[in-house]
Amino acid sequence: MPDILHFEFMRNALAAAILSSIACGIIGSYVVVRRIGSISGGIAHTAFGGIGLGYYLGVNPLLGVIPFSLLAAIGIGLLTRKAKVAEDTAIGAFWATGMAVGVILIGMTPGYAPNLFSYLFGNILTVPSSDLLLILLLDLVIGAVAWLFSNEFLAVSFDEEYARVSGLRTVALDLLMLCLIALTVVIMVRVVGIVLVIALLTIPAAVAKLFSRTLHGMMALAAVLSVLFNVAGLWLSWVFDVASGATVILVAALVFLASGAAAALAGRRGR
Repeated sequence: MPDILHFEFMRNALAAAILSSIACGIIGSYVVVRRIGSISGGIAHTAFGGIGLGYYLGVNPLLGVIPFSLLAAIGIGLLTRKAKVAEDTAIGAFWATGMAVGVILIGMTPGYAPNLFSYLFGNILTVPSSDLLLILLLDLVIGAVAWLFSNEFLAVSFDEEYARVSGLRTVALDLLMLCLIALTVVIMVRVVGIVLVIALLTIPAAVAKLFSRTLHGMMALAAVLSVLFNVAGLWLSWVFDVASGATVILVAALVFLASGAAAALAGRRGR
């Protein structure tokens, strides 16, 4: 590994892996505890419209992903909480709409979109320094909001009915949480791509849940695991010359399966 760090793009990739893991550990833990992985997937795929917008306007596609992701988060949240639309229906509608808008805008863009594949399936090796600054800024925003509302998020995550009775504005907290998920999706898009976001957002937290007794412990372990998955996948993709995003997910999936099998075996022995 030290040898490949002589290259600037590899140093950028490693920095992106570490920075993205912070948001992944924090928000991914809430996603797993609240069982809202499907919403995360819906937000991620709706973000494709933002990539199309970025290409059409000639700006960094991530700057287009931010508003699309936030609008998808708020839209899905309001439809399911206020309009009483079935959650899967709202997710499907935004998912399809975002993808359709992205396809149309990319088709209307003159020339060829050279990095489109990397936004769909991820290519951490192409992360420029400017994107690292954006990821760092989003990490700071996500961490600050999660810290300020940690008690409220904890209450809503484990007993939403009790939180509502206690006077907490659960709908507003839900929307805020979905917005944090949207910002995390923006970060993950550069690492593993839109198609694979939901896996990296949930697998480290799911593994961490098996070995953690508190939510904060789960977040810390999930962040560490995310770093390990990213670094291991990055190194393996370099050695075998394969897609980095997909390799990261395969490493995470193998660890998840092994952890699940070990937990099941331990539970059987305990009986």
